[in-house]
Amino acid sequence: MLLKPRRDVRLDLFRGLANWLIFLGHIPDSALAWFTTRNYGFSDGADLFVLISGYTATFVFGSMMMERGFVIGATRLLRRVWQLYVAHLLLFLVYLTAVHYIAHSFDDLHLMDQFNVAPLMNFPAETLSQGLILKFKPLNLDVLPLYIVLMAAFPVVLWFMLRWRNAVMIGSLGLYLAARHYELNLPSYPAGVWYFNPFAWQLLFVFGAWLALGGAAASRWLLSSRTLLVLSCGFVLFALVVTLAERIPGFRDYVPEALAAVFIPNDKTNLSPYRVIHLASLVLIVVSLVPIDWPGLKSPLLQPLIRCGQQSLPVFCIGLFLSFIAHFLLDFGSEGILAQILVGAAGLWIMTGVAYYRTWSKGVDRSRSSEQRGEAGE
Repeated sequence: MLLKPRRDVRLDLFRGLANWLIFLGHIPDSALAWFTTRNYGFSDGADLFVLISGYTATFVFGSMMMERGFVIGATRLLRRVWQLYVAHLLLFLVYLTAVHYIAHSFDDLHLMDQFNVAPLMNFPAETLSQGLILKFKPLNLDVLPLYIVLMAAFPVVLWFMLRWRNAVMIGSLGLYLAARHYELNLPSYPAGVWYFNPFAWQLLFVFGAWLALGGAAASRWLLSSRTLLVLSCGFVLFALVVTLAERIPGFRDYVPEALAAVFIPNDKTNLSPYRVIHLASLVLIVVSLVPIDWPGLKSPLLQPLIRCGQQSLPVFCIGLFLSFIAHFLLDFGSEGILAQILVGAAGLWIMTGVAYYRTWSKGVDRSRSSEQRGEAGE
């Protein structure tokens, strides 16, 4: 059963954080990645983004489906899928155009290969048509297609979850295990498979939905378990050591080879189990330390992150585009640490500016709609 929705600012905060982490992590060959969580643990911003997306989608469309019926809830959910698809197509076209234009204008054609845009030159019509069905994806444009596919399948999944929450969660786990064992995935263009295997990554999305549908309340006793909290902290520290061993030359020698063979390299495509455990451990730690009514959530220092979380889609899209622009500026300008920090800070500032503008714009639209209704009533 879906509990009565209560605005949880923590969701906005960490969804905004996920957008920031994805932007910084998508700037290749820069030290900005060290400001993200991917260098300090098994999971990263993408895992957090998918988990929170499942949670928030369930609160919004689950309530609608219960109050107004399956057809209304499903059509509204599919309308959201269409919005995501249109946003992806717009980002896709702008991204392709920008990479193509800059690569040829500055005679740096290796950008075409580096950002997986080269097929556009040889087979433009086929490449664009494959992009329309989400099979062709330039570098870094993998998360939104995953989100689209998960949301497109969610109307039916949500209908079943509203009735048999635990059974669907078990089924999701079964699909995840089958996808890893039988190597189930969707084909990509011109070759290979999806970087984010939707048959595996659906586990985090459904887990978020399960938490929203009462799973969090049913698991509240876990928050009082000191043993589980200690185990979670221990696993997070273990993930830190193993991840640093993969990133820092020479540090690998201090990690036993048998242990390194299990965790290195980190299997992101098929969502390795230790990524799920790492994310669950982080969630348990954060929820234990940061309650829903924590006064710090009202701090001005956290408002930019919260705003970015509240306007997640436009911030996410602009962040992906800015990651390419940031790479280009660093590639053709200074590659020093100061330049990298300035470029990264400028990107975060633009993303935050977009979030505040969208918030202001929606407020103006709501005020205008209220005034029009008032005039009509007169």
